[in-house]
Amino acid sequence: MRISALLFTCASFMLAADWSAPVDVLHEMKPSVTYRARVNGDTLLIQALLQPGWHTFTMDNERRAAEKLAGKPSLGIDQPTQIKLSKGLETTGGWYQSPPKDFSKPDLRWFSWGFEQQAMFAAKVRQSGPGPAHIEIRGQACTDTTCKNIDVSLVVPLEGPEKTSPAIDLKTLVPVR
Repeated sequence: MRISALLFTCASFMLAADWSAPVDVLHEMKPSVTYRARVNGDTLLIQALLQPGWHTFTMDNERRAAEKLAGKPSLGIDQPTQIKLSKGLETTGGWYQSPPKDFSKPDLRWFSWGFEQQAMFAAKVRQSGPGPAHIEIRGQACTDTTCKNIDVSLVVPLEGPEKTSPAIDLKTLVPVR
């Protein structure tokens, strides 16, 4: 019994080791959203895990809102998720994201799209220098009553055996506009 529990723990640790160390965005000393990343072959995956009641926004939130507003003024636009790669990785194509939920309130001319519970962002990448890679994520996480600015950094090791098993089917994601 102890041996099977030990094997399960070791296997779980090895699967988790594929991901970077998680980074929490805190609100009142409690996590609102947690980010982690990994390179799988030629694909960078960034996962956002949101606590109950919290949501965050798409990478193309401003563009989607501008399209809906068609030049009309708005009360405001929620901050999009922004991802910047440096020190070791560069994108070789466009970004993809989980299919977003529509949070819009058209009667208020407030248009917004985002994610609850979990979001995935992905892009094809190539190594541009020695690792580890640095990823900066900026954006906004909100509840119905408050918003928290996101400004976190992830460090992703680039050395070690190349991962070639798919972590996510990119067909389940949508291109960022």
